[in-house]
Parts: sequence; C-alpha cells; structure tokens
Amino acid sequence: MKDLTLDISKALEFVSKDDYKSLQDKALEFNVALYDKTLPGNDFLGWVDVKNIISEEELSAIEKKAAELREKIDVLVVIGIGGSYLGAKAVIEALSNSFAQMCPKKGMPLVLFAGQNIGEDYIAELMDVIADKSYALCVVSKSGTTTEPAIAFRLLKEQIEKKYGKAEAATRIVAITDKSRGALKTLATAEGYTTFVIGDSVGGRFSVLTPVGLFPIACAGFDVRALLKGAYSVEEKTQKGKSFDENISAHYAVVRNLLHKAGKSTEILVNFHPKLHYFMEWWKQLYGESEGKDGKGIFPASVDFTSDLHSMGQYIQEGVRLMYETVISIAEPDRKVEIPSDAQNLDQLNFLAGKRVDFVNKQAELGTQLAHLDGGVPQIRIEIPQLNEYYLGQMIYFFEKACGISGYILGVNPFNQPGVEAYKKNMFALLNKPGYEEASKAIQARLAK
Repeated sequence: MKDLTLDISKALEFVSKDDYKSLQDKALEFNVALYDKTLPGNDFLGWVDVKNIISEEELSAIEKKAAELREKIDVLVVIGIGGSYLGAKAVIEALSNSFAQMCPKKGMPLVLFAGQNIGEDYIAELMDVIADKSYALCVVSKSGTTTEPAIAFRLLKEQIEKKYGKAEAATRIVAITDKSRGALKTLATAEGYTTFVIGDSVGGRFSVLTPVGLFPIACAGFDVRALLKGAYSVEEKTQKGKSFDENISAHYAVVRNLLHKAGKSTEILVNFHPKLHYFMEWWKQLYGESEGKDGKGIFPASVDFTSDLHSMGQYIQEGVRLMYETVISIAEPDRKVEIPSDAQNLDQLNFLAGKRVDFVNKQAELGTQLAHLDGGVPQIRIEIPQLNEYYLGQMIYFFEKACGISGYILGVNPFNQPGVEAYKKNMFALLNKPGYEEASKAIQARLAK
C-alpha cells in the first residue's frame, strides 16, 4: 500500500544546508521528548501513542451507539467549538459527497454543527431545519460551561425534549466529556445519556482520533478503524529510535522552522481539492493555537486552489515575500469525468477533449508551483494516493506529530493556549457574569473613556 509522501526539495533551495543538517538531531531529540514526556506540556501527550489512544472496548461502544443512531436519524447535530468540532468536520466533509444535503442516504445521517459560533440567525435556522427531521445531539465539552456550546446545547436540549419527551430524548443525546467531573458529566449522569470520555491527557486540537472525532465520524457512516490504522502507520515511521530520514514529521518540522528563520513568517496550506477546505481549518487551529504565543509563531493561513488563484493568487505571486506554501495533493480522485469535444469549439477547449478534469487540475497545480517558485515562494508538497479514511488518518497524525516537534524547535510549549482566555474575561465582564463584578466595573470605565 502506498503512503503519504513529503517533498521538501523546493523548500530547501531557500534555506542553508548547514542549518538543515544542524537541526536534525534537535528534531529527533524533541520527538523522543514527546514519548518520554520530558518537556513543557507533557500532561497533554495522550495522542502520541495511537494504539493506546482509545481502548477496543470504547471503540466498539462508539461503533455500536453510532450504528444504533444511524438506523433512526436523518441528522446528527454536533455541539462543540474549536477542537471539539473541527477535526470531525474536517474528516466528514472530506469523505462526504460535496452535495450531501441534496442527496441524503439511509444509514448515513447528515452531520450539522452548532456551538461553534454565537450567531443568533445560525442557531435559529438550524433549529428550524431540524424541527421536522429525526435527529440526535452529540455535545462535546470537557466542562460543559464553555459559553458558545453551552448556549447551543441549552436551546437544542429544550427543543429535542419537547419533540420526543425526556425519556426518548435521553437516548438521542450523546455527551463526550470528562470522565468524572464537570457540569456536562453531572447532567449526563443524571439524565442517563450515553457518554464517552475526553481524556485529561489530550487537548482539544489533538483530539480528532479520540471519541471527540471518532463518534461523529462513525455516525456519519465512515470507517473509524481505517482512520486509526492510517494514523498508526505514520506513528510507526516516526517513533523514537527512527532515523531522521525515516521521520517525515521531523522533516516537515525542521524545514518550516528554517523557512521561518529565513523570514517566511506565514505558512499557506494549499489544496487543489475542494473537499479539503475544512481540513485546512483544522490545521489552522492546530498550528495557530500550538505555536502562536510568547511573541512567536508561524502564521497559519490557507487557500483553496484554483478558486483562490483568482483572488489571493496575485498577492502570493507578487506581494510581500513573507510566505511559503505547503501543498496537499491527492494523486487520484474517486470519480472520472472526461472533457467532451464540441463541434463549434467557441470556448476553444477542443485541445482538451478526451482529457480528464483531474488532468487539467494537476497541470494547474504544477503550473502554480512553477510560477510561485519563480515569484520567490518556497514550496513543500504532501501527496496522498486517495482521499479516504486511511490517508486522512495519516495526514492527521503526520501534522500532529510535526506540530509537537515544531513547537519545541520554536521554543514554545505547543500544548497550552493561555491567550484564549483573554477574550473570555472581557466577554464575561461585559455580560456581568457572577464573579466578574470588579472586572465589569473596570471595563465599563475603560469604555466610557
């Protein structure tokens, strides 16, 4: 079986070969630290060992509950924010029909999301659209008190209980939360919800291969065992004791830091397959929240090509030389569409007659790479043979492992996120939340000025 491949040759042209060699041992040292838990953030490394990230008992329970729900629901609403929804959405969007809402399939419920924003119109429209559907809720929160998902769950819990009655509603609500404490755990125990555990040793942005991501993905009808198998195949090649040449995650971590040192402060993740849009969003949280602290970090951005070549392409080609690109390429699409011949040829496309659409896409990819290299944009290229569960699992673990190594090279703790609390403190003060009285007075005085 072919595997994910990494090509850094078009990036090494922009960095010092001596620096590249000198950083290799450091990268392997940090890779070992992820297993030995010897550096900051060591309490949040439960994702590193894929074989022990979830037990067979819990995985079987996830598959059983997902199968039960798939038999009776049209829609699953996943309630969560940040890592509590992005990983699941990334995988489900990548594997689903692009127009799944228009062609529902029995046994493959449509997965919708709530609690990832505080948009009043969004939640009202969601409640309207599911009102006459058969649906279930999956609420993901370690504490149960995070503002955005807590508001959404309060509203949707009330709605589902009115629709089905409390007893039936309880069979349609799944809580993914802390093992023993927190508001959501307390409620789930009292109401009899099926629960799965968010382990203390896994932070949200690294949680897609835990029940946080696996349960919604299984509910959508996809093979979570293949996802885990793909992840483990990359872990096998990047375990401590493996050489630098074998460790593709270490290669990526080293090159991106050397490009940063060379003045490339922004990494643009690029796809040429529209189903990967939300994978880009997951990646942005993973790297933004892991590295953006202490006045440091490579800024993570993303583009969907070729669409964004008609919007962001000009800046990438000729704007400030502050970026490099990491391109995700899929070798073979699932479907085959050939361009037909046309007698009039008014669009002058007969030179492409008989060619597959993907052939044109691949030439656009190559042409863009050449153009951007000429424009001074270094390129890293990642290729997977197909877009399926196994290769998505490979990409997820590849990026997670590289993120841990890269953050340590950068000199930060990749597993905390202290800056996320800043907006919350201000919001709670503005909302006059109990316990924030003094902060509320201070912020009102500041606004009055």
